[in-house]
Amino acid sequence: MKQRLASPLAAVLTLSLAACSQPAPPAENAPVVAGEPLATRAVMIGTEGPSLPACSSISRVKAGGTDVYWAPDETRAVKAKLAGGANVSLCEAAENDSWFGIVFAAPGTDADMCGVGKSVQNAREYQGPCRWGWIRGGTVQLGG
Repeated sequence: MKQRLASPLAAVLTLSLAACSQPAPPAENAPVVAGEPLATRAVMIGTEGPSLPACSSISRVKAGGTDVYWAPDETRAVKAKLAGGANVSLCEAAENDSWFGIVFAAPGTDADMCGVGKSVQNAREYQGPCRWGWIRGGTVQLGG
């Protein structure tokens, strides 16, 4: 009897721990699109060193808006859509500035809660609480 209970109990505990190891992603505002992302690459913060803010600048999305993707060069699935004029924090550049890793607050929330205006000791993946993703270079006005 103990043997029969041990296996299902171990499976439930393993699944419970796996579910707790990563925070749930925030609800996205992008419509469902065909295709799954080919890759996901978290945005790195603190790449400029511990004496500067975790993300280098606040920029403004250009008129017409932009799509936010799961990784640089990944355009199969849109993670979110940002309207023209939306503020984003530029945290990382990839592929000769053709892609920018950004952090942005959900609509109606305070951008200060993102925590990227202060320095971090070491470069690391952004873990929240705000949204993050990748946009094409040229879709933001730098230092907006």
